[in-house]
Amino acid sequence: MTSEQFQHIAVTIPKQPGIYKYFDSKNELLYVGKAKHLRKRVSSYFTKTFTSYKTHELVQRIDRIEFTIVNSEQDAFLLENTLIKQFQPRFNINLKDDKTYPFIVIKNEPFPRVFLTRNNISDGSEYLGPYTSVKRVRELMEFIKQTIQLRNCSLNLTENNIKRGKFKVCLEYHLGNCKGPCEGLQTLDDYNEEVAQLKNLLRGNLGPVIRHFKDEMKAYSASLSFEKAELVKKKIDFLENYQSRSIVANPRAGNMDVFSILKEKDIAYVNYLMVRNGAIIQTQTNRVETHLDESTEEILSFSIAQLRTTFNSDAIEIVVPFAIEYPQVEIKITIPKAGDRKKLLDLSQKNARHFIEEMQHRERLQLNIKSPDKLKLLKELQRDLQLQELPAHIECFDNSNFQGSYPVSAMVCFKNGEPSKKDYRHFNVKTVEGINDFATMKEAVFRRYKRLKEEEQPFPQLVIIDGGKGQLSAALEAIKELSVEGRTTLVGLAKNEEEIFFSGDKESLKLSYNSNSLKFIRRIRDEVHRFGITFHRLKRSKGTFKNELEKIPGIGKATADTLLKEFKSVKNIRETIRLAESEIDIAKVIGIAKAKVVVSYFKQSVDLKP
Repeated sequence: MTSEQFQHIAVTIPKQPGIYKYFDSKNELLYVGKAKHLRKRVSSYFTKTFTSYKTHELVQRIDRIEFTIVNSEQDAFLLENTLIKQFQPRFNINLKDDKTYPFIVIKNEPFPRVFLTRNNISDGSEYLGPYTSVKRVRELMEFIKQTIQLRNCSLNLTENNIKRGKFKVCLEYHLGNCKGPCEGLQTLDDYNEEVAQLKNLLRGNLGPVIRHFKDEMKAYSASLSFEKAELVKKKIDFLENYQSRSIVANPRAGNMDVFSILKEKDIAYVNYLMVRNGAIIQTQTNRVETHLDESTEEILSFSIAQLRTTFNSDAIEIVVPFAIEYPQVEIKITIPKAGDRKKLLDLSQKNARHFIEEMQHRERLQLNIKSPDKLKLLKELQRDLQLQELPAHIECFDNSNFQGSYPVSAMVCFKNGEPSKKDYRHFNVKTVEGINDFATMKEAVFRRYKRLKEEEQPFPQLVIIDGGKGQLSAALEAIKELSVEGRTTLVGLAKNEEEIFFSGDKESLKLSYNSNSLKFIRRIRDEVHRFGITFHRLKRSKGTFKNELEKIPGIGKATADTLLKEFKSVKNIRETIRLAESEIDIAKVIGIAKAKVVVSYFKQSVDLKP
C-alpha cells in the first residue's frame, strides 16, 4: 500500500485505543499492533521514512487494514498478545522458546490426586506451574512425597464408595506415605488441609507449611507420641534445609517477577526469575526474534506479558533494568539501584548472558541435533564417506551461467540435517570472464572460506562440490591458497553418475542408489540447484531489462528504473514509442530532453523500423 492509497482510508481510522491488523493481497495476516490512538499509530507507518528494510517491506505488502476498538490501552495490550500468540504473524516479535512445559495438577475430585502432566485442560482442576525442567519438577514431586501425605492411587473415592467399604489400604499406607482415605481413615477436611500445604509449598511459601508441622509435632509430643513427633521433626528439618538452599534474597521482600534483557542484532534474550517469599521457584530464558524496528523497551514489555501468562504469575511487582510501558496499573514497576532487588536483577542478567554463551558454544561444537532420525542419518553419512567427524555442518556449491553471461555461484548450508537458510550465500562472479566453471568454482570457495577464516567462524565438516574432478581440484586450490587444509573435507559429486570423488583418489565412491546417505546428498544438491537457478533467473531478468535502457547514452540507472516502474517492461516502452506520434507519453515520465534520447534510440533499432 502506497502513501497515496493510505490517504484515502486515513480519515476512516478511529482515534481511540485498540489493535490494528495488516493483511496482504492473499489475505494473510502480516502484523498485529496495539495503539493508544489508532489513527496516529497507523499513519506513522505511511508518513515517515524507515531505516529498517523489514519495516519498509511490511508497508509494501499491506493490502488491507482491520481495527478492533477497545476501552483502554490495557485491553489493547492484552488483546495484542492474545492475537500474536494465536496467529503468529510473520512480522511480529516471535518467541522461539515457547514450548509445552509440565504442570503439577490437583484434580477436581474427592480426595484430589496430585501428579505431573503436560496437558492443561479445562476440567475444573487446578494447574500449578508450568515448570521449565522435567528433572526439577520430578525432584519437587519426590520432595512432596517425603513431606506431605497424599494418595497416589487412581481409586474413585466417593463418599458412597468409602462407606460401602469397596477399597483396602495399600502398601503406601503401611509405609507412611498415605493416611488411608480409601478406608475412611482420613477425613476430607484433613486431606484438604494437606492439599493446602502442598499449594503453599509449590508457591514457595514455606512458612505456613513449617508452622503447620510444628503445631503437629507439639500435638504429638503432648499426647506422648514421641515416635510420630520425631517423624514430623524430620520433615521440618527437611523443609528448613530446602528453604535455606532456595532463598537468595530477603524472605520478607514478598513476591515479585524479575526480568532482564540482552539484545544482539535482531535477536533478544529475556530472562525471567519467579521469586516467591525470597525463593526463586522458576527461571526461564527465552530467545526472541524481532522483525521490525521494535525498541528494547517494547520487546521486554511484550515478553513480560507472554511469560507471566505462560507461568500463571500473580505477582504485583515486576523488577526490570529500565522503565517500560506496562498498562496494568495495579502492577508495580521497580527499577532497583541497590539492595536485594538489584542483586536479583544482576542474577537475572547473569543467567541471560550464560544462556547466550551456552548457545554459541553449542553452535560451535554442533551440539544442537535434537531429532534421533537426523542424528542416525548423519552417522550413516559419516560411516559411508568415512569422515573423521560427524557432518553436522555441510555446505554445497554450484555454478550457473547463461551462454557465458551473468555467471553466478550459489552455496547452501545444512546444519543438523536441515537447511540453515540464513547461512545460504550467492556469489556474483568478479574475477572470471566467459565460461570457466573451474575458475568460477575456485573464486566462490575462496571467498566463502576466506571470510570464515577472517571471522574465526567454524568450518563445515563436509563440503560438497557439485561437479566432477575438475571443479573439485579448483576448489582444493582455493583451500590450499588459504592454508586451511584439514579444517574440512571436500568431495566432488559427478552430475550424471552421482559418483563421489575424494581428492587424490583414482576411483570414485558409488553409494547404493537407495541408500539414505545418497538420498540426503541428492536433497542437498537439488537445494543448491534451486537456490542458484532462482538467483540466476533474477539476475538475468534484471540484466535483460535494465542493461538495455542503461546503455542508452545519457540515460542512467535512476531514469531506467523510473521508466520500468511506469511501463513495467522494455517491450511496453517499445510498443508505446511505435504507436505514438511523438515522445509525449515518455516525456510525462522522464521529461522532454531524456524522452527524445530514448525515442531516438528505439526508433533506430531494428524492431521499430517499418
